[in-house]
Amino acid sequence: MATISKLSNPNPVASLSSSFKPRSSSSLKCFVGFPTRPGFSSKLVSSSSLSSINTHPFRGSLVVRCSLADGNGSSVKRTTLHDLYEKEGQSPWYDNLCRPVTDLLPLIASGVRGVTSNPAIFQKAISSSNAYNDQFRELVQSGKDIESAYWELVVKDIQDACKLFEPIYDQTDGGDGYVSVEVSPRLADDTNGTIEAAKYLHEVVDRPNVYIKIPATAPCIPSIKEVIANGISLIFSLARYEAVIDAYLDGLEDSGLSDLSRVTSVASFFVSRVDTLIDKMLEMIGTPEALDLRGKAAVAQAALAYRLYQKKFSGPRWEALVKKGAKKQRLLWASTSVKNPAYPDTLYVAPLIGPDTVSTMPDQALQAFIDHGTVSRTIDANVSEAEGIYSALEKLGIDWGKVGSQLEDEGVESFKKSFDSLLDTLQEKANTLKFVIS
Repeated sequence: MATISKLSNPNPVASLSSSFKPRSSSSLKCFVGFPTRPGFSSKLVSSSSLSSINTHPFRGSLVVRCSLADGNGSSVKRTTLHDLYEKEGQSPWYDNLCRPVTDLLPLIASGVRGVTSNPAIFQKAISSSNAYNDQFRELVQSGKDIESAYWELVVKDIQDACKLFEPIYDQTDGGDGYVSVEVSPRLADDTNGTIEAAKYLHEVVDRPNVYIKIPATAPCIPSIKEVIANGISLIFSLARYEAVIDAYLDGLEDSGLSDLSRVTSVASFFVSRVDTLIDKMLEMIGTPEALDLRGKAAVAQAALAYRLYQKKFSGPRWEALVKKGAKKQRLLWASTSVKNPAYPDTLYVAPLIGPDTVSTMPDQALQAFIDHGTVSRTIDANVSEAEGIYSALEKLGIDWGKVGSQLEDEGVESFKKSFDSLLDTLQEKANTLKFVIS
């Protein structure tokens, strides 16, 4: 199957709907995965008590359901999400997207300031809903191949969602209100393919508030530097995070621009998956000391990532860039849903609150935090404790480098499976349509 940057049509941009007409010269954004804004050079496209049981009942639901009709349009009162942004400087985003995108309106009213997506999210949305059928039927009947049709479905959702978040983007002068779309997971080991795919998506989505997500695999680190402007990276370890920051800084320095104020980027740091893996290792070790560290690794590493963020975005090198208007690459906490029911349902949100960060939450985490979350700066409240946990795990034989590599490989493979599964599902739908038409 062709990759996004190598569609069967020799001109992948032309293969999309004629409705994709450039609106401005906005630069590429990649949500390393990074986005860019009007007037920016495309060269810069983007450079990534724990054992307690929760018993809080939900008093309401803001879950977006992939439905077949119009959005619910219900109003939502002020929530803790507003306080999260206004009092602590953290932007709450929603980790989900499906049709109709107007179902996002109550969430925006509740304080959500952006949306993240990935192949798994689109696999679920498109496979479980009939809302995509009419457009898909038209694409198949017009002769589109399956992968080209898939990207058109995705691009429409991203464009429509970007429109809903444009007021936030405008109000914050490009500081918030982003919607992310990820390059094909098949390109995780392809530096040049990732660069071309990021540029392609930026061109066809053609919205100032889109972030293009680039996986922070070793082959894609150069891609981040090459396309630095607005984007997001997918990160599982401190070492990889530092490489992503360096790629961002290198990209800024190599851009040749005298005004860097229009460059924004986000580094997506995965959280709960770290505990899922390390908890299994600790259970295999089985000692009381090991078992007592379950559910603590992810938050500890995240706290140290924030410390690294503070260190890297300070000092002479950074100050020289600030004089040109450079903005910090914000940390985005991803994978914030709790996988172990024995842990508090806000475990990967509440301890990670701090300024200049983003917390993207799926339904479960979002509902829980709105219902009973507490807003206060926590990310750097216990850094020494985080250091102790990190070191204790190393002494038990936990190799953080190997953990990061394994999670990176598993994450890419998971997205590939979702991507391939969805294409298979669409192929089956196409075969059915062709049979009915004939």
